[in-house]
Amino acid sequence: MLNIAVLVSGGGTNLQALIDSERNGEIKNGKIVRVISSKADAYAIERAKKVGIPAVVVERKKYENSQQYDEAILSALEESKADLVVLAGFMSILGASVIRKYENKIINIHPALIPSFCGKGFYGLKVHEAALEKGVKVTGATVHFVNEIADDGAIILQECIKVNDDDTPQTLQRRVMENIEWKILPKAVSLFCEGKIEVVGSKTKIKE
Repeated sequence: MLNIAVLVSGGGTNLQALIDSERNGEIKNGKIVRVISSKADAYAIERAKKVGIPAVVVERKKYENSQQYDEAILSALEESKADLVVLAGFMSILGASVIRKYENKIINIHPALIPSFCGKGFYGLKVHEAALEKGVKVTGATVHFVNEIADDGAIILQECIKVNDDDTPQTLQRRVMENIEWKILPKAVSLFCEGKIEVVGSKTKIKE
C-alpha cells in the first residue's frame, strides 16, 4: 500500500474527489496519509479533518526564501513517508530540490489539454478565459508528472469535452472539473499506485 500526500491551497474539490474515490475502492494500493496546505484558511484542510486525514500548513510567507520553503515541504513529505505526491490545486511553486527528490512521483492536474493553455501564468479561471478567447471547440484536463518546467512533465491521462457557445469561464471551469478532473485524477493516482505507469523519456506508457 503506497502512501499518498496531497498538496492543496484552496477549496479542495479535487482532494474531495480523491477522498471519495479512495473510500469507494477506486484507488487501488494507495492511501491518502497527509494533506499539506500552503494556506491556513484553505477549506481543503476541513475536508481532510472530516475524514481523519492529518493535515499540516506550510505557508510560503513564513519562510525567508524558496529554499527554506522547499526544505519545509520536503520535511513534511518525508515525515508522511510519501510514495506519491499529488498537487490538487496547489498554488505554490515547488523548487528543484523537491522535484528531484520525488522524480516521477509528483503528479498534477491541469485544466486544459496540454500543451495548450499551460505554463507560467495559466492557472484557475485564466486557463478557461484563454480557451474561450481563442475559440477552441473542445477543451479538457490533463494529469501529468511534474518536472522543473511548469506543466511540462510527461502526460499520464487526458480527456476532453465540447465547448458550448454560451459557456463562460465559470461554467466551463465547472464542467471540466465535474466531467473530467474529478475522474481522471483519481484514475491516474490508482494507475501509479498499481505500478501501471511507465515513463519512457518524455512520455508515459500505461500498462494494461
